[in-house]
Amino acid sequence: MLIVEDDPMVKEINEGFLSKVEGYTLYNSVSNIESAKKQILEGKPDLILLDVFLPNGRGLDLLKWIRRSNLKCDVILITADKNMETVQEAFRYGAVDYIIKPFTFKRFKEALMKYKHRRNGLGDRENVDQEIIDKIIFKDINTKANLNNNKFIKDRKGVSEHTYEKITNCMSNLNGETITAQEVAKLVGVSRITARRYLDLLEKQGQVILEMKYGKVGRPSNEYKLK
Repeated sequence: MLIVEDDPMVKEINEGFLSKVEGYTLYNSVSNIESAKKQILEGKPDLILLDVFLPNGRGLDLLKWIRRSNLKCDVILITADKNMETVQEAFRYGAVDYIIKPFTFKRFKEALMKYKHRRNGLGDRENVDQEIIDKIIFKDINTKANLNNNKFIKDRKGVSEHTYEKITNCMSNLNGETITAQEVAKLVGVSRITARRYLDLLEKQGQVILEMKYGKVGRPSNEYKLK
């Protein structure tokens, strides 16, 4: 990854946040467009964290240069520019996300994880079908919904946002398969009772579906799957 940021403090924050997100490696950090162009051509980074306001031009000029040059790298804008025209222009030229300063680590990580999920979902396939594309797109929507639900449960007594997020992520990674509370407990590292309590909460919120599985003998088992 390449960081293009002229503010030393923001650059340090970006580098520190990046070091906490698994699966990413910092290639270099530069403070102007010309240096960025040189690093892009030499290092061919997959992803660039790009500011809009730079000493010798606008970050959008660099984004447009990348597109004109047909370079295979993606861009996330990190900027204080709240102008709607700038936002629309950024997405028009293919920015994958737009983060407004000041920003939190949670928002920073969300952008990188969403980008990682999309790249991993497409992989090295020569062709994709609609099912693969829909799985990527709609999982992004579900991830955003999970973040909004975190706000909902933040002040709920006895509910840990961290545990809630871990169980939600566990369910999201199952690709629609069913799972029991006991199995979730083992994957996440909590007790079965705790897993059941959070799964029931997700079921009430409409995020997971509860299914009763009947065997030949004994009581039916409760199994859950992502809605």
